[in-house]
Amino acid sequence: MKNLSDVLTEEEKATLKLRTLYQGYGYSQFNMNKFEEYDLYVRNKDFLASDNVITFTDTNGKLMALKPDVTLSIIKNSKDTDDSLQKLYYIENIYRVSKETHTYKEILQTGLECIGKIDCYHMSEVIMLACKSLQSISSSYLLDISHMGMITVLIEELNLSSHEKKLILKYIGERNLDGIKKACDAHSGNEAICKVLITVLSSYGPMDTVIPVLTELCINGTMKLYIKELEEIFEILKENHLKNIQLDFSIVNGMNYYSGIVFQGFISGIPSAFLSGGRYDKLMQKMGKDSGAIGFAVYLDLIQHLSPPPKAYDVDALLLYDENSDPKQLTKAVQEWNGTGQSIQVQPTVPKGLKYKKLLQIKDGRLEIVDSDD
Repeated sequence: MKNLSDVLTEEEKATLKLRTLYQGYGYSQFNMNKFEEYDLYVRNKDFLASDNVITFTDTNGKLMALKPDVTLSIIKNSKDTDDSLQKLYYIENIYRVSKETHTYKEILQTGLECIGKIDCYHMSEVIMLACKSLQSISSSYLLDISHMGMITVLIEELNLSSHEKKLILKYIGERNLDGIKKACDAHSGNEAICKVLITVLSSYGPMDTVIPVLTELCINGTMKLYIKELEEIFEILKENHLKNIQLDFSIVNGMNYYSGIVFQGFISGIPSAFLSGGRYDKLMQKMGKDSGAIGFAVYLDLIQHLSPPPKAYDVDALLLYDENSDPKQLTKAVQEWNGTGQSIQVQPTVPKGLKYKKLLQIKDGRLEIVDSDD
């Protein structure tokens, strides 16, 4: 019997690993239709990676869309509960404009969502599963964590207009410290708070070295609570012996949707974030839900950037035949060879570029090895 890992694609292998990981922590699979009412995406277009959505008119006259996102559908179908949490994962194809080809593409995406009364444990569990998701793909990974609450506290202290807030957020995402300083100077804002913001953004690194710096910079009780939250999460992550986790406050997902912890995961060899997530209580509220929520998505289509180890052979054996060959003998030979767990391809001639381990032919009713790399 051929090893299962030899016949699966890299995406399929990753999907199997992630499914096993999430089910191991009690997450149930969420399945959705390919279509949703377009109105769901119009009302939350700022949450989407792109506002380009493929639409069509259903037979009942409703404007429908091929799903560009799964989280919105999960929230739409979730129920508020006081005494338990909904723990869901998904493996779905979504339909978006590709960043590489700039054309619509069917993209395989997996992820998980934890919905309900989110506490420190469940925030840590989701972050831990994000880290383990990266580990399952490559040992060369990095998980960057930020806190939108911390950034929001500092921005609010600057007393900026909505336009200036957007500009500052843009600079924060670019880690443009000069731009932040110039924007603060132009506004004649609080110079001390501006310095704190710049120092926070400059304090990129492991949680155990950055958290003490944040403690020294703390400006009020709200910021102190956020620092304590980061400390508690860090302690739980340490208990799980997780590595390659950094604090990076330049990660700023939409302030209209994300309200706390946000994070991005990277894998060496992949040019953009492979994983992205965070706590999105504000999105829940916007969609009429009282529950909190935290989750992440894994962009499995990016695995194509990781070069799989080259295969020594395309097929274990190549069986040649001619016009005089008996089809029954060919069938019997293929069955015998497959019975040993090895792959075999039948051809009248050797295909150009095909790599095979053994070259076979039937002669006088018997299977013979003409050539072998053994």
